[in-house]
Amino acid sequence: MRVGRASGLTDTGRRRLGNEDVFVCDPPVFAVADGMGGAPAGELASHLAAAALEERAAGLRGEATLEAVVREANDRVFKRAAADPAAAGMGTTVTVAVVDEAAGTLAIGHVGDSRAYRLRDGVLEQLTSDHSLVAELVRSGRLTQEEADKHPHKAVITRSVGTDQAVDVDTITLAMEEGDLYLLCSDGLTDMVSDDAIQALGVAAGGDPDAFASTLVDAANAGGGDDNITVVAFEITGGEPVEPAEPTLDPNAEPESPRSGATADGGSTDTRVRRWGAGGGGRIPALLFLAGVAVISALALYWGIAR
Repeated sequence: MRVGRASGLTDTGRRRLGNEDVFVCDPPVFAVADGMGGAPAGELASHLAAAALEERAAGLRGEATLEAVVREANDRVFKRAAADPAAAGMGTTVTVAVVDEAAGTLAIGHVGDSRAYRLRDGVLEQLTSDHSLVAELVRSGRLTQEEADKHPHKAVITRSVGTDQAVDVDTITLAMEEGDLYLLCSDGLTDMVSDDAIQALGVAAGGDPDAFASTLVDAANAGGGDDNITVVAFEITGGEPVEPAEPTLDPNAEPESPRSGATADGGSTDTRVRRWGAGGGGRIPALLFLAGVAVISALALYWGIAR
């Protein structure tokens, strides 16, 4: 078995002005990081974590290496927050998956409430457990899932990368099957789109990671787009593992970025990383929303003074 098509997509959403999410879509390594601490601190935290993953991507094999690299990411974020008062308290979720084509396995490392899912034979399964207040209350039987979905503190996470000097990392290794479709995502998706809807969209996408990613982001925005939305999807196909090709050195070639390939219309020629930044209805609705709030607040203040 081997990794087939893969797609990553991040969107600002309809309420946020900036995007604190970041993803890695560089087969066989895939990851999502959702920064916290407010812009620009949250964005810095998620990018520091993603940089640690990308720098160590070539050596990632199995749970032990995943745990080590997430701990390294934690160290980078924690030290930067300690050294920079403007970044104090910042942190990020990290959900990272590494495919071992030769072994036919997928290893996952996880901290926070971003998630990993698998769609197999039309059935969606959550592979990670949320490190959040409401998730722990549900697991202990003190809340039902329906109550958790409406809980005022459902955004509170109990574990993150960078907020403490040490971090516990959940790891798991799973056997892959041909036809599996895997999804990593931030809570900007799962807070807006139910698991049943994610499953239905995955089935409708017919195994196409790009179509799956695009329809998920559209659905999250249609549901309100309250937060940044990030998804990474990849398929497992049959066949022998493909050995990486040796790079051909051309002294006259222009340097190429792994995330280059933007076209004139804002699309991408890179089949691994499809689009970045604000999607349809991103910043403009958010600005209009905030302007409306400001106007209403000003009118309320004026009315209070006038009375």
